[in-house]
Amino acid sequence: MRTLTQQLTQYADYHRDRRNIATHFVGIPLIVLAVAVLMSRPVWPVSGLPFALSPAWLLFGAATLYYLVLDLPLGLMMALVSALLLACGAWLAKQSTLTWLTAGIGMFVIGWVLQFIGHIAYEHRKPAFVDDLAGLLIGPLFVLAEALFGFGWRPALREAIEAQVGPTRINAAQSGAQHGR
Repeated sequence: MRTLTQQLTQYADYHRDRRNIATHFVGIPLIVLAVAVLMSRPVWPVSGLPFALSPAWLLFGAATLYYLVLDLPLGLMMALVSALLLACGAWLAKQSTLTWLTAGIGMFVIGWVLQFIGHIAYEHRKPAFVDDLAGLLIGPLFVLAEALFGFGWRPALREAIEAQVGPTRINAAQSGAQHGR
């Protein structure tokens, strides 16, 4: 299994333009929330649990276990974010079928449109998941890590990533000069 640094470095290599990263700060949470909404139906009550199980809980539970194994502190923070998104998703899933589907599909489509705008207009590179499906799982972790880096969290991790892929930049013209591409 690849380490946290390896996973984030591989993902970061596809995300060096700050504008693309900004689209991900909105797009990825929308996509993850949409998945929580759409997969929060059906629900199965389980005695002893304070909540009903759903496909969303199973998916997010498995992802959270992976995040915890990858890195305990970041995994715990991601578990908190996931729990909040699951709670919002479960609430929206309890609404009318029209509201549930409109919210879920709408957020999913808007989130992906933002992702592709970021990659086409700013990064000029395909999304990471095209080359490695693990990118779909690492994307939310990347967004959380980038947000935390902005607060000075784990500078050694940020430096290790940037040592491999370079610092973030504003436009693709700088990319070729920095990476010899």
